[in-house]
Amino acid sequence: MIYEILILAIPLISMAYFKKIKEASIIGAIIEMVLLISLYFNMAPSGFFFIDHITYIFILMVSSVYLMSLIYSVKYVHNIKNKGISENVYYMLMGFFYVAMEFALMVNNYGFMWVGIETTTISSALLLITEKSDISLEATWRYIIIVSAGVTFAFISVILIYYSFGTLTITTILAYGAKDTIAVRLAVAIALVGFGTKVGVFPVHTWLPDAHSEAPAPVSAMFSGVLLPVALYVLYRIYEIFPMRELFVWAGTISVLFAAIFLGYQKNYKRMFAYSTMENMNIALIGFSTFTITGLIGSLLLLLAHSFGKAGAFYSSGNVYEMSGTKSIDGVSGLIRNRSSAASMLLSSFAVTGTPPFGTFFGEFLILYSVFTIHFYAQFVIIVLSLFLAFVSINFNVSKMIFRGKSEYSQSGINTALPLIAAILSIFIGVVFLVVYHAIL
Repeated sequence: MIYEILILAIPLISMAYFKKIKEASIIGAIIEMVLLISLYFNMAPSGFFFIDHITYIFILMVSSVYLMSLIYSVKYVHNIKNKGISENVYYMLMGFFYVAMEFALMVNNYGFMWVGIETTTISSALLLITEKSDISLEATWRYIIIVSAGVTFAFISVILIYYSFGTLTITTILAYGAKDTIAVRLAVAIALVGFGTKVGVFPVHTWLPDAHSEAPAPVSAMFSGVLLPVALYVLYRIYEIFPMRELFVWAGTISVLFAAIFLGYQKNYKRMFAYSTMENMNIALIGFSTFTITGLIGSLLLLLAHSFGKAGAFYSSGNVYEMSGTKSIDGVSGLIRNRSSAASMLLSSFAVTGTPPFGTFFGEFLILYSVFTIHFYAQFVIIVLSLFLAFVSINFNVSKMIFRGKSEYSQSGINTALPLIAAILSIFIGVVFLVVYHAIL
């Protein structure tokens, strides 16, 4: 239990050094990464905390993207001219945001999971106004209203779980095995709406594009890379109680289809990547929902690779915005002249669209294989067509930004290395998967 407590406590301790909170937060995040090594060998199978190998992968994702986002924030947040909150408050809120996500992942109780997810709403909403504008304020209110409505449904789901089992302890409930009652079915179905709001399930996804577009780049990376996957993890743990395969697979399939359609109409590159996140999260939801080992592995692989790839995409977007002063796809041209920015944007685009050999490709392949093996052929066809449409839309727009025109942008004052590293990590995950796969065979 000591490692779990330390993971939650270190960011809070960093806040005590408020005047030096930026440096303290980064040092604390590095210590957290070291602690993860010890945590792997001391995972909690039961008790107040519950950490298995699935949970550990999510904890690793959250800690990694948090550290990268803090490092990227150093220059990016400092350069923001019209700040809605001070830099010190920004790093304090990032710490609370991180702790809330880790808490939601580690606790062995559906009620406390709900508390963790609700807490992420409070801290992340304030982060949306880091770059102060009327549009960001509007996006913040929309985020609060829509997500709060979703969290209310999630709370009803938790109440129904307690009504059905007399406890909210995850390990105790899962030990019961499937319990087919109306209350249990309602709990799982309502969870799809409630927690699905944070995951980006259609049609309760409407907060997602505005929030991602108006949030500063490192916060967008946290939203896409880890917040949505954490909500998906909670939804999966509830789904384990009573798998409603057809409902969840269809919900994911329809969401993927609409995400792909919306992608084709985007003129703002941050909104484009936001809809890409909606697509990726619902592909992962489908993988979990197949309730097969292949689907589970595919979803975990997709989410892990996506967390780095999408973080790289938003860091790259932040750099492009810093250089060009616009979020319009048509307003950006000639990025090829800034080779590091062009490379990170292109690689990130490949990562989030499942291009081989990125880890996202192998994750999506395993999920599609799982959908086919459980004989969901209609869903399989819709997903394949949607993935193709999303691939073409994103890569066509990114290619226009990179290769069209001859604009010159200054790269002073931005972090060009981190977006590239994040995208390369997504490739590394794919290569490691191939090596392990061939070793097993």
